[in-house]
Amino acid sequence: MTLADQLREQLTHGHSIDHAVLADERWTDEPLHPAAVLIAVTDRENPGVILTRRASHLRKHAGQVAFPGGRVDPDDADVVAAALREAQEEIALDPRQVRIVGTSDRYKTFTGFDIIPVLAVIPPDLPLTPHEHEVEALFEVPLDFLLSPANRERKAIDFAGGIRHYYEIIWGDHRIWGVTAAIIANLSKRLGYDDLPA
Repeated sequence: MTLADQLREQLTHGHSIDHAVLADERWTDEPLHPAAVLIAVTDRENPGVILTRRASHLRKHAGQVAFPGGRVDPDDADVVAAALREAQEEIALDPRQVRIVGTSDRYKTFTGFDIIPVLAVIPPDLPLTPHEHEVEALFEVPLDFLLSPANRERKAIDFAGGIRHYYEIIWGDHRIWGVTAAIIANLSKRLGYDDLPA
């Protein structure tokens, strides 16, 4: 069974389970804009996931760790096309190298986005290049580390007059938190990582 087939089977099984999806749209009255991110898993013996660190000069979410992705454009055929286009723009990932597995649960953000995570498999060690104006760095985190519940911590902050919870994952010098960590936490549930013995 290929890695893509294995992930597809886990994802399909996970979608039959009623998990509570962490979403923070309750923090906004803005209309939600459709968006998509690409969760690119490298097809190696110990698979990894490609993540980016956003450029420090950007107006929103500067310096934060994120999946390649962004708003769905009117010319995009669907969310998969949007995720592939954004990944090509941000890290020069050739869409022909991407094998789509499926989509995970949408995540609605307080910043006004309705995000669909697109799970995919890519060959290892592709010559990826960060977009100089959008991406400060790109890196790969082992899939097992990223999805292990033991490696994420649930935290709370006082925000907009109430307590808001979020996840945080530390990988080396990288702090993965907020929407990205929430999507990871939900994917962990979908793929059955939360059910594995500690």
